Parts: sequence; structure tokens; C-alpha cells
Amino acid sequence: MEYEAVIGLEVHAQMLTKTKLFCSCSASFGDDPNANTCPICLGFPGVLPKLNRQAVEYAIRTGLALGCRINGKSVFSRKNYFYPDLPKGYQISQYDLPLCSGGNLKARVLGDDGRVAYEKEVRITRIHMEEDAGKSLHEASRDIRSSLIDLNRACTPLMEIVSEPDIRSAREASAYLKELRQVLLYLGVCDGNMEEGSLRCDANVSLRPKGSEKLGTRTETKNVNSFRFLERAIEYEIRRQEMILSTGGTIVQETRLFDANTGETRSMRSKEEAHDYRYFPEPDLLPLVVSEAQISDISARLPELPEAKRQRFISDYSLSDYDAGILSSDKVLASFFEKTAKLCGDAKVAANWIQTEVLCEVKDVETELPKAKVTPETLAALITLIQKGTISGKIAKDVFGDMWTSGKEPEEIVKSKGLVQVSDEGELAKVIDNVIAANAKQVEQYKGGKQSVFGFFVGAVMKATQGKANPAVVNRLLKEKLG
Repeated sequence: MEYEAVIGLEVHAQMLTKTKLFCSCSASFGDDPNANTCPICLGFPGVLPKLNRQAVEYAIRTGLALGCRINGKSVFSRKNYFYPDLPKGYQISQYDLPLCSGGNLKARVLGDDGRVAYEKEVRITRIHMEEDAGKSLHEASRDIRSSLIDLNRACTPLMEIVSEPDIRSAREASAYLKELRQVLLYLGVCDGNMEEGSLRCDANVSLRPKGSEKLGTRTETKNVNSFRFLERAIEYEIRRQEMILSTGGTIVQETRLFDANTGETRSMRSKEEAHDYRYFPEPDLLPLVVSEAQISDISARLPELPEAKRQRFISDYSLSDYDAGILSSDKVLASFFEKTAKLCGDAKVAANWIQTEVLCEVKDVETELPKAKVTPETLAALITLIQKGTISGKIAKDVFGDMWTSGKEPEEIVKSKGLVQVSDEGELAKVIDNVIAANAKQVEQYKGGKQSVFGFFVGAVMKATQGKANPAVVNRLLKEKLG
């Protein structure tokens, strides 16, 4: 029997607020354990949580960007369960009345050649706010094993973005998560750092006979924190469930963990249903009410989103869909491109330089590009030198390498190293005469009809001038002299 995968993702995105969701403790990452805690985020008896206004705006901003309905009234609830890193025994979350409902996101799914194969629309079920739990730290020494609890993360503000089970493959799931991360970064509501856990997802996977509408029993793989791990976890889970079903077995509804070392998922616990959490309205927080005026104000301040920017790059700069997709994939990269293109006046050339030379130098665009010694201004100046014929494209690549390491202006490098392009026809004619005289055999081949030898002469002239000869002039003079 042929099976079809049915996949939905629950994405947890930590909001970029300075303080936690219900108290004024810092929400920064990497501080000393338990340095950022207080009676409120630790859930001491008698304390009163106070909702972070910035977090509410960020959640609304995200909901609007994803086409969600912003509910004028939403309610916080207590989700009751006990883990060591949640000592108060409940999590303040939203349940039946979330802040955002509905919506959708279009993801660009890549084919094996790295090009966009098709667009996949995934419906958004809901976006709700909730506080994070703490973190368990497990240590083992020669004599003793111990577990420690760091509650710095307790009560940091999360958005849980829940999709409908519209995804059909690991590749589609990864494309959806990448697109969602781009949107969150463009909105400035989450730093998208998956290594630090700012963005992580749970993958719900089930199989059903192809053509059937009835959903199968699903498993949930928790806290996957990279695109590659997400694909591997889903692919493994599909294979595992398919093997069980094809041999007459039954899928157990459970929560599983992904082991990156083995590439396998393993059972963590049985999957709870909503009634297991004994949700009830949080008694210390009033219902959250947002007005139409507030929603309109936030809507008016939404930035241009990745898909809109991609389309604008195609229409305004005549870029290909592929180039526009790469350059709009990151807000920092998009800004770098636009500034360079406007300064040098040639968007296509700017796009080529950024996609080749610049992206070869940076591994992480968001963190490394803003600190790079080559700026849009200096890159545009380099491109302008080529456009004016001051240096050749080949020499420009060497100049770029120097700029990247030294941070010097391109004009300064060209002048100090004597790299100005030679365009003087008399000077180049002498070099060409010498090359022709020294290579009688190749001349004979060329005149005998072997056109490919022409490149040999161009290369010889460039070598003789240390790459400084103007290629256009060289090509013209060579053709004239070779006849």
C-alpha cells in the first residue's frame, strides 16, 4: 500500500523583548544561571503577573504578517503539568481563545538543483502567546551524576505558531520553517537563533493511505532546532511509521525526541491530550483586549516582507526570480544589495558581485555582513572603477580581496599597486605584436580556421601586462592584426 505523509508544525518563537512575559526580569541569553529570576517568574504564591505590552504588539505584528485574524479578546490559561524545569507546576499559555487565528504562509520548495520547484501554501491555525519553561542541565563526573535547573529562561515570551497539517514531505516542512523564520526576522520580533533555542519546532507526523482523507495516528517530535535536523527527523519518522503499518502494526500516539547522532527518533513519553493539562483561565490575568485602533496602528507600521521585497526586486531591478530570491532571503543582505545597486547604478552587476564575491566571504549574513570591511559604498566604488574602465574585472577581484581584509578604499588600492587598466592602443599594439611574433605555430593554426586559439592570444597578452590590459581593446586589436 502506498502511504501519504501528513505533517503539521508547531513553531516556538521567542520574542525579542528586553524583559520577560510577565515580569521585569531580563530575557537575555547566556547570563549566569538563575541570575534573571524573581518571585513572579518563579511562580511564588501570592505574586501577580503583569503582561508585557511589547510582546503583545510583536504577536499581533506576526499575526498580521501571516494574514491572521486578530481576536479583540483573548484569554490566558494555566496549562497544568510538572517538569523539573517548571517547578510552579503550570505554564501560563493561551488555549481556547488565542490572540491570532487563521492565516497562511507560502513557502518556496527547492528542487534537487537548488532552484524553486514549486510554492506550497500552508494554513496557519493559530498564534498564541505563552511563557517558556526553564532548562535542565545534566552533568556527570567520575563519581556522581547530577541535574541542575537554570530558570533564566522561565517566563521568557514565546509565540507558538501552529500550522494546519498541510505539509506532505520533509522538504516542504523545512521550506515552510525557513520562510517563517525570514518573516519573523523581517518583522524584528524574533532573532531566529535556532542554536540558542530562540526558534524551535515540534513536528507532528502521521501517515495515511494515499487518497484517503482520514488522518492517521500522529507522533510529535519535540524541540527540533535546525532545518537539517527537521528534515532528518521527519524522514526517519515517515520510514518508521511506514514500516510499522506495512507489517500490520499500530502507530502509538506519543511524543518523541530526535537524536542527531543516530538520525533516529525515540520515544519520550505518551502524548497528552488537552484534557490531561486541566486548562483553566489564569485567575491573575484579565482577558487581553485589543482595539481596532491598536491593530490598525500596528498594521500601518508593518515593514516590507520577504515575498513583497522579492517581487519588487524583480520589477524594479529586472533581476531574475532566482537572484531576487537569494537577495531578499535576508533583510541585511537585501539592504546591502539595494544600497550598492543605487550607488553604482547597475543592479545586475551589484547582484552578481554580492552573490559571488561577498557571499563567498561570509558564512552568517546576519551577524558577519554588518561587520564586514567592505560596505555598499566601497563595493559600489569598486564597480564604478570597472564601469569607467579604470580597472578590469579580473583586477577588480584582486582589489576586492584586498578591500575585504584591509578595509581600504578601492581607489587607494588601485593607485598604490599600480593596477590602472592599460587602454592605450599604441602600448597594447606593441605587446600584441610581440605575442604574435613569439607564437608562429598558433598564428598558423588560427589562420587555418582554428578559432579557439584566439583565447590563447588574449591570455598571453593579459599575462604580459599582468592582467592590466583592457580586454575590449585587446580583443579588437588582436582581430585586426590576426586578420
